[in-house]
Amino acid sequence: MAIAIDSIPQAAAIPVRKGRLCLVTSRSGKRWIIPKGCMEPGKSTGEIALQEAWEEAGLTGVLDKHPVGSYVYEKLGAQHHVTVFLMRVTDECEEYPERSQRERAWLTPAQALDQVEEQGLKEVLRVAIKERKELRG
Repeated sequence: MAIAIDSIPQAAAIPVRKGRLCLVTSRSGKRWIIPKGCMEPGKSTGEIALQEAWEEAGLTGVLDKHPVGSYVYEKLGAQHHVTVFLMRVTDECEEYPERSQRERAWLTPAQALDQVEEQGLKEVLRVAIKERKELRG
């Protein structure tokens, strides 16, 4: 898939703990996604991925050094390009900024693949599962 020059850059985290992946609901509550958000001036993709994991899922952790992949999706007529990192979760909090707006779920890799509808994200999840030994069962 070609990436448009004017696509909106985003960063995301796939939180991983004890062989499970954490997904969150979209704000509408209709879809399962990973924590992600738009880039901000002066912040790296890694910093945004960590920030979004905290804001949307209440998770902190350590990112892999390099992204596991990226994908493109359309929202409100604009193309978004998401750089995705695997994140080893070190702490999970019950109170976090978007707790009232989203659900959080810890799923097996197979369950996560079944819940995610976005094809680009599904492909990145498949790569992450192959790369992370603890996710292969």
